[in-house]
Amino acid sequence: MTELAAAGIPVTVTCRVLKLSRQPYYRWLADPVTPNEVVEAYRANALFDAHKDDPEFGHRLLADEARDVGEPMADRTAWRITSSNGWWSVFGKKRAKNGKNPGPPAHDDLCAVVDEHGRTRHVFAATRANELWLVDITEHGTAEGKLYCCAIKDAFSRRIVGYSIDSRMKSRLAVQALENAVQMRGDVVGCVVHSDRGSQFRSRKFLRALAGHDMVGSMGRVGSSGDNAAMESFFSLLQKNVLDRGSWITREQLRIAIVTWIERTYHRRRRQARLGRLTPIEFEAIMTKDVALAA
Repeated sequence: MTELAAAGIPVTVTCRVLKLSRQPYYRWLADPVTPNEVVEAYRANALFDAHKDDPEFGHRLLADEARDVGEPMADRTAWRITSSNGWWSVFGKKRAKNGKNPGPPAHDDLCAVVDEHGRTRHVFAATRANELWLVDITEHGTAEGKLYCCAIKDAFSRRIVGYSIDSRMKSRLAVQALENAVQMRGDVVGCVVHSDRGSQFRSRKFLRALAGHDMVGSMGRVGSSGDNAAMESFFSLLQKNVLDRGSWITREQLRIAIVTWIERTYHRRRRQARLGRLTPIEFEAIMTKDVALAA
């Protein structure tokens, strides 16, 4: 509007065309937006984007996310901006009676079936590789703090096709696990990826990653082992064989132990009854050979 006025077009005419009032414009001329207000606006945008991606994050974690995208600020500044806009962590609000605040599912539950008695149960079975993947996150403490592991299991061979380990449970933890799995497996178009309603799996980043690879999301409830029993069984094994075997001083020590157990023991040495007493690697090798011969 200022540029148009400098070009000789009256402010009254511009406001009439744009259907705006002149008073706000003149107020802005008398008291224009300051550089500090511009900085505040960029900070607020970064905090809002982080809050939308991870609704469980408090102001400190949101500030970390904002710093990662180039908007540095103190934790106190992040608290002031988020509190003034009402961007609260879901855990900061009043919880439901069971202590969970899951939020709405981003997908239908494609693994749920209703039996002849009208009861809902979950079937985690697949007839081929890359037909159904199951994903979940576990955590364990070290002297340095918690370490989080997001793992993806192929329901066909029970192989862990992708995983990601980090010191923070952010949406990119789940996204990186998915990207690692896709890179390893190749043709994943149409593959169903089942998870609970954790915020990492409802985040925009994870949903974009699914859509980008033409994969199909499926979502159960939060914290219900029956809704993702296959992943719960894997994490139970991980807990008994690695996490609870001793005290971990550093996150790196625990990370190496997790990776070693998955790649050396679980994949190549642990035989499973549901796979005909074969390991996941052996089962996939035999089934892939049979399919090739049949073709």
